[in-house]
Amino acid sequence: MMTTRSERRSGVKYISTPKGYIIVDENKPKEISRWGQLVKTPKRYVMAMLLLLTLLGEFNSSAFQGLGHLLLAVCSAAALDLGFSFAYKKKIQLPDGGIITGLIIALVLSTSTPAWVTFCTVAVAILSKHLVKKKPIFNPAAFGLLFSLIVFSSGQSWWGSLSLLPVWLIVFVFVTGYLVTSKVNKFPQVFAFLGVYFAIFTIMSLIGVGDVADALRAPFVNSALFLAFFMVTDPPTSPAKYKDQIKFGMLAGAISAVDYLVFGGLAYLLIGLLLANAWKAWKTANKKVTKKAA
Repeated sequence: MMTTRSERRSGVKYISTPKGYIIVDENKPKEISRWGQLVKTPKRYVMAMLLLLTLLGEFNSSAFQGLGHLLLAVCSAAALDLGFSFAYKKKIQLPDGGIITGLIIALVLSTSTPAWVTFCTVAVAILSKHLVKKKPIFNPAAFGLLFSLIVFSSGQSWWGSLSLLPVWLIVFVFVTGYLVTSKVNKFPQVFAFLGVYFAIFTIMSLIGVGDVADALRAPFVNSALFLAFFMVTDPPTSPAKYKDQIKFGMLAGAISAVDYLVFGGLAYLLIGLLLANAWKAWKTANKKVTKKAA
């Protein structure tokens, strides 16, 4: 009869048998650094990357105008999100999602936007998030920004994409965006969006159809990258499965490019994303109906 005994050497657990040792647990408890604890959730990681872009973007802002604009948006978004969450869930928790929404809105709106317009933009964004108690249908920041653009004709500089700084600094948008996309596992979605988006503009440019020169250079490229990395990747309003991510990204990229070519203006990126959000919501609802019918 074979006898066994367990023992642990150097933090590795073995089972000893007459024929040798079998490793059953080689995972050592890992100490989490303070940085790791701070950004252990995807939302906090996104917040950290957005704050890094904020600090870089501030180099173009005189007298900390951008910082004041950002504090207004973030504090308003956090307070409103906290209020809605408490009303629905009866508990107080860090409003990570609201802070991210406020950060994105602040980094897209011009720093010279009147305070009341910024507040209204944030309020509409947070309200759209809580209209559906389970998950938002539309990306809150995109919804608020489109509302603000249509109703208030608000200026949008996308300064958080470093669009107002020297072109070479776009590398920081790539780096922070890559890290965020990796954290939320949305590479198929981002590649699909950027691939279709720039492919359409490149083809139109080669055949001489439409005025696409601006779309292929700064600051429009910066805006597209910022949207792709920090808004298209929003987990609650985009698919999780890779196949659906590709469809979502392609749809958002195609609608954005076609809207720019046909209508122009500043809303094309937001419209592309929001319509892709609507497609995702429709697809989810359709699956539920099919399951119930079965």
